[in-house]
Amino acid sequence: MPTRLRIATFNLESLDGRNDRVPLAARIGALRPRLERLAADVLCVQEVSAGHGADRHGPRAPRALDALVEGTPYAGYGRIVSLARDGHGPLDVHNLAILSRLPILSQGQLWHDLVPPAAYRPATARPRAEAAAPIEWDRPILQAALDAGSGRVLHVFNLHLRAPLAAVIAGQKESAFVWRTASGWAEGFFVAAVKRAGQALEARLAVDALFDADPAALIVVCGDMNAEEREMPLRILRGDPADTGSPALAARALVPLERGLPETRRYSVLHGGRPSMLDHVLASPALFDRYRSVEVHNETLEDEAYAETRVPLSPESYHAPLVAVFEL
Repeated sequence: MPTRLRIATFNLESLDGRNDRVPLAARIGALRPRLERLAADVLCVQEVSAGHGADRHGPRAPRALDALVEGTPYAGYGRIVSLARDGHGPLDVHNLAILSRLPILSQGQLWHDLVPPAAYRPATARPRAEAAAPIEWDRPILQAALDAGSGRVLHVFNLHLRAPLAAVIAGQKESAFVWRTASGWAEGFFVAAVKRAGQALEARLAVDALFDADPAALIVVCGDMNAEEREMPLRILRGDPADTGSPALAARALVPLERGLPETRRYSVLHGGRPSMLDHVLASPALFDRYRSVEVHNETLEDEAYAETRVPLSPESYHAPLVAVFEL
């Protein structure tokens, strides 16, 4: 008898227990019903903050996530949370987490393990840079191997790629959102693109390593890619035969499951009235053979471009969750 499996991704939009502008209780009241509606067996979430606790000492922990899932089935799931580069607890903000009903066989994260930082000397930095500096990813890729039963392993990747917002260039900003020169902004945008594409490449190399070991591997790549299907990061991740030019590599191409949605519903973010599909669930061919349906819960999605104009601020996420259904 096949087992139905629901795999979901959801950017929780800076889930934080320390934000006075939007109390955690209000955020939980808005987000918990979204999680319960997903009824996910495997849930990938992004933008989870981690604090030190009331005493402001000791290691950071995702306490806001603990509070969010309290009283739901997710509270009893196995959990993996991304760590800082030193391995001593999560980052302050923008952590990734995988919550799984399936037993976790192994876990890890990738952060320049497969792709070294690119050395780059900014052209517009003021004062001029003396030497090249590394362009590093802002956060890791979270990876897990799950027991899918009957000796099968489900490989899960949770990604949050760099947003298409210009990275800092020394001496080129007047304030957080104001640039001194168009050239400085353009170079910052270029650096951000390198970060986004480079991390997509690292995920792609990890996926290919799994295919090397097992051409029929069950692989799902989830997350906020900050890119639509035909943008470069998704093309790097997918490895479509139209790009590789090789039919022999078709068995390694990842399938974007949002294609199963009507075009009028195919969006996870609204920005200035423009709908975009930035959140994705990509499946390997062997997993796609077991794919049955996909849902995007965007019925009440608010426009993120107008987020800061609301008083009070919305407790919702400005990303819609996506859930794919499989039969294993």
